[in-house]
Amino acid sequence: MGKPLEGIKVIEVSMWAMVPSAGAVLSDMGATVIKIEPPSGDPIRQLNAGGIGPGTAGFSSSFMYEIYNRGKRSVTMDLNVEGAVEVLHKMLEGADVFLTSLLPGARRKLKIDIPDITGRHPNVIYAVGTGQGAHGPDAEKGGYDSISFWARSGVASAVTPNDLPYPLGMPGGAFGDGMTGAIFAGGICAAIAQRERTGKASIVDGCLLATGMWSMQPGITGCSLVGWEEMPKAGRTMMPNPLVNNYKTSDGRYLALCMLQGQRYWPGFCTAIGHPELINDPRFATDADRAANITECIGAIDAIFATKTLAEWRPILLSQDGQWDTVQKVGELARDADAVANGFVQEVDYGDGRKLTMVSTPVQFDRKPLKTGPAPEMGQHNDEVLAELGLSEDEIIDLKVAGIIY
Repeated sequence: MGKPLEGIKVIEVSMWAMVPSAGAVLSDMGATVIKIEPPSGDPIRQLNAGGIGPGTAGFSSSFMYEIYNRGKRSVTMDLNVEGAVEVLHKMLEGADVFLTSLLPGARRKLKIDIPDITGRHPNVIYAVGTGQGAHGPDAEKGGYDSISFWARSGVASAVTPNDLPYPLGMPGGAFGDGMTGAIFAGGICAAIAQRERTGKASIVDGCLLATGMWSMQPGITGCSLVGWEEMPKAGRTMMPNPLVNNYKTSDGRYLALCMLQGQRYWPGFCTAIGHPELINDPRFATDADRAANITECIGAIDAIFATKTLAEWRPILLSQDGQWDTVQKVGELARDADAVANGFVQEVDYGDGRKLTMVSTPVQFDRKPLKTGPAPEMGQHNDEVLAELGLSEDEIIDLKVAGIIY
């Protein structure tokens, strides 16, 4: 059986990570995604992320470009040159989705805004990614995930301890972009399904701020309910249940416990860790007792976990029924047994000796991961795509001479 979006064609005019990540998901699902890049290329190609920049391990572009543009075809086109937008319209004649991250002003200037595209191509779904949404005072303003998703949505403030003099930054590049792009791709898929059922091609908006707010929904709803500005920040002793906490092992690793039904799991947990005397200790015997003596209870568990290594604790915790896991580092995930068994990571072979580990699109069909492919070199598919539009070799040369195609 083929991939679910085979036969769907997407024309993407976007850059950086949020909208391209939506295109990557659509590509993994089987859509043909043609990425239109300016002559200078998508600027993320030159991004240095965490000290890993272009040129690493034989990749001319940043690994960030590779992961968010995997499986696509690249056409380099200067949309500012007269006649270029007509070539774009020719591409859209057989397309299903127009996917863009350009700001409203740029779209209007190029004459590729919503009415320009849908007026000529009523069957094309117009999908646009924004920082703050299509309406409101900041609708014309750009956004990045570090500001629109992380800072403005309340995430940064919520995860920052009160005694830290500045807000914490995101845990990694494109942290909010990837989440927003995946949700955005889901919306585009819904629009494709709606068009198939009703014939109506929708306008689809994906938004960094909206995704950040969706992630913060319990806090937003809870604070609105009682008139707070922020939910209480859960320090280690703020949690009334000591079995919902992180504990350090003797080798400096951390275990995350999430046994929400404390009374149910307390006896089995105490027995497993070798301290059955804690079960009926009057300070810790019930949920209420443990909450009333939370600092002492956490201190007792801290001291116990500090006596063994992570490797020693794993079989012990597996012997009881409560939920727990290891606090892992990102470098460990490519070796995680469940991640490997389920195909959550895959090695993408570029066919020239280069290989890159990528994370699979986080949905599967028929219990199998969606296989992905390499990201394209800049302009790799210029001639191929133009020929598919019916242009002759001479016509393609003329476009290059005119500065439309690079």
